[in-house]
Amino acid sequence: MISFLDLKKINEPYKKAFQEKMEAVLDNGWYILGKEVKAFEASFAEYCGAKHCIGVGNGLDALSLIFKAYIQLGKLQKRDEVIVPANTYVASILAILQADLVPVLVEPKLETYNIDPDLIQEKITPKTKAILVVHLYGQLAEMDDINDIAIRNNLLVVEDAAQSHGAIGNQQSAIGNEQSAVAYSFYPGKNLGALGDGGAITTDDSELAKVLFSLRNYGSETKYYNDFVGVNSRLDELQAAFLNVKLPNLNAENEQRRNIAKRYLSEIKNEKIILPIVSLRGTKQSNHVFHLFVIRTQKRDNLQAYLLENGIQTMIHYPVPPHKQKAFSPETSGWNNLSFPITEKIHKEVLSLPISPVLTDEEVSFIIEIINRY
Repeated sequence: MISFLDLKKINEPYKKAFQEKMEAVLDNGWYILGKEVKAFEASFAEYCGAKHCIGVGNGLDALSLIFKAYIQLGKLQKRDEVIVPANTYVASILAILQADLVPVLVEPKLETYNIDPDLIQEKITPKTKAILVVHLYGQLAEMDDINDIAIRNNLLVVEDAAQSHGAIGNQQSAIGNEQSAVAYSFYPGKNLGALGDGGAITTDDSELAKVLFSLRNYGSETKYYNDFVGVNSRLDELQAAFLNVKLPNLNAENEQRRNIAKRYLSEIKNEKIILPIVSLRGTKQSNHVFHLFVIRTQKRDNLQAYLLENGIQTMIHYPVPPHKQKAFSPETSGWNNLSFPITEKIHKEVLSLPISPVLTDEEVSFIIEIINRY
């Protein structure tokens, strides 16, 4: 069986270094916001080309704390509207709601699955104050166009980069450099994954960073003195230690993902299968880091069953769009009655193939062969 994602195999090369880090953390005796967290924050900020990195408990907290910090700074007010893709994981929307803001859903482009910049402008109202961009599946959204819209309308731009660690596009540095704030998740299955939950925020805004450092720690900059109504969402010292081990290999592992994707794109030839449209511009620069390799087909469930019968595990990202979730029923938000046909089509047809740095050439060849036979 070819697993969709073999986390044990992915982390096996780091096992000795993990054990050494664990012993070092135990011996140090400082388990919350210690030197491993500080070291990771410095290294990840440098990697992203950002001035600041704030380690937090998970990716959802990273997003919600950005919005809460902007409220503390007076740049947002409760019940302001935030543009967000209709086609996203529900965490993007939960973060807006947790900050007492109002999500406004916008359809994606069918070709890229990311938010369609051409549809953003028509959803902007006097209450719109921010755009939450999601770089879905590891591919950067069209940031030049989105930033132009934001500038014209005086909107904040927040980026959900939970699936796009290390993405590069349009001759920019790693995402997180020029935008107002970027949220990351280090959930174990991410391109840069911890061995548990973890997250981070990168920003060049020193004022925002100062509030975020406080908000993640009960709203306190100095112990026992609370400036804000904060939360307990601190990147765990041990998880930071593990991330410090893995970060130096992120670019190489992303390149392995790109190489597998290149083979899928060039060798999968089946008229029933719609391949992703991506920009691959050489080995050093790409706006896609292939957290997921997502194909589409009209008979998705049939294809998934066929692949499983042939020893290939796949996943669906995601089977139910946010606006159709039970959590947003008529008794709550009423979103269940909304219609987003492009988003709904995507959720009915997408299927994610195995793609990870530990897939062998033979496994990739087998996956391609079985799909071409379908």
